Amino acid sequence: MWQNVGPRWLPFADAATEDLPLGRLLRLCMFQISVGMATVLLTGTLNRVMIVELGVATSLVAAMIAIPVLAAPFRVLIGYRSDTFKSVLGWRRVPYIWLGSMLQFGGLAIMPFALLLLQSQTTGPEWAGPAGAALAFLLTGIGMHMTQTAGLALATDLAAPDNRPRVVALAYVMLLVGMMVSAVAFGWMLADFDAITLIRVVQGAAVATLVINGIALWKQEPRNAELTRADRAVPTFREAFTGYCKDDRTVRLLVAVALGAAGFAMQDVLLEPYGGEVLGLSVSATTLLTAIWAAGTLVGFALAGRWLAMGRDMYRLAGLGAMIGVVAFSAVVFAEPLQSPTLFRIGTALIGLGGGLFAVCTMLAAMEVSDTTDSGIAIGAWGAVQATAIGVGLALGGFIRDAVNFAVEAGMTGSALSAPAAGYGVVYHIEIGLLFASLVALGPLVGRARRRSTDHQPIRRFGIAELPG
Repeated sequence: MWQNVGPRWLPFADAATEDLPLGRLLRLCMFQISVGMATVLLTGTLNRVMIVELGVATSLVAAMIAIPVLAAPFRVLIGYRSDTFKSVLGWRRVPYIWLGSMLQFGGLAIMPFALLLLQSQTTGPEWAGPAGAALAFLLTGIGMHMTQTAGLALATDLAAPDNRPRVVALAYVMLLVGMMVSAVAFGWMLADFDAITLIRVVQGAAVATLVINGIALWKQEPRNAELTRADRAVPTFREAFTGYCKDDRTVRLLVAVALGAAGFAMQDVLLEPYGGEVLGLSVSATTLLTAIWAAGTLVGFALAGRWLAMGRDMYRLAGLGAMIGVVAFSAVVFAEPLQSPTLFRIGTALIGLGGGLFAVCTMLAAMEVSDTTDSGIAIGAWGAVQATAIGVGLALGGFIRDAVNFAVEAGMTGSALSAPAAGYGVVYHIEIGLLFASLVALGPLVGRARRRSTDHQPIRRFGIAELPG
């Protein structure tokens, strides 16, 4: 039956090739599972544990979670270094994936002790607890970025040029799988919380990181001593980055990605609290919002796959995704004065739909631009911009919401605004503005890919297999 369905409707069935069979491809993408596991720990499980069970100040927790974002801009440098690495063993990507795995392991290994010291320090200098926790988060964050950048570059190296979007997309879906499985597992293991359980779970994740990444790396990168010989000429970082940006589309595309990613991400930590505080939804009702958002995202993936397979312009579809996001956040804003949970749920689904369209199409555009340079610095630049924008957007969303509500409660805005809806509303309006700015950046790019493809090569087909994370 599955053979009769055909590769068109089986996700990633057409990502495999003779040189890169599906089994090897899935094993290679396992490094994303370890990254997803660490992401869940840093931004989800430990976030809640530090605030609720350990009683750490929320501001300090926010600062700790923001530390890994500081490493995101260095993904460009990591990608460049893996492109130009000199090795007698003939490997470019493996050393960086393994070094990233070791940093991730080290950060997770010391993290539970650092958190317990942060919570109940009785001896030693007061700065020891925060310093230890900051070091643990920093090591884990750098390791995640290094592993992901070099791993995606290796996947791109191994894939045929026409197949690269499918391979990179599969890697991002593996990241999503790792996050979902880890979230369920950590929630189950930490149901009865105590210090010993925390140590076992986090250090178990550290060991699992080495095991998973070791399996993923085994016999993946072919050794090429000629490519990594010590006497070969390599460009400086400035020369390599200048070469990547010489296409006038590159900077404009990265600006659009940054604005759009921040525009869609600022609501990530606010949507469920908005439903509970402003619309009075129950915990179970707000929990369903994640499923509604995910369903909308999948619809966005499917529509993008169908339309791009028909040869539609990728930049125009990315702009459509941003416009759907504008409508979505408008629906969420109007749900408060209308007291309409249904309109709120529709807005949530549209956020997923617009975000899915925007992510798919900008990812394909970034992959097309990356054809002009080596894959490491291209993927590093794209990942750095996206991760930094999302991190900054998340932090600003919470800060702006609290600052506006404080001003309203202090009577600084008069009687026109009321807390807590005012804080959420300001954030959603800023997101609308960011999405409009992303449209401005994308506008001149519309039609460029179509003309280039028509002049030099047929338009690349893009099916349901190109689902990003």
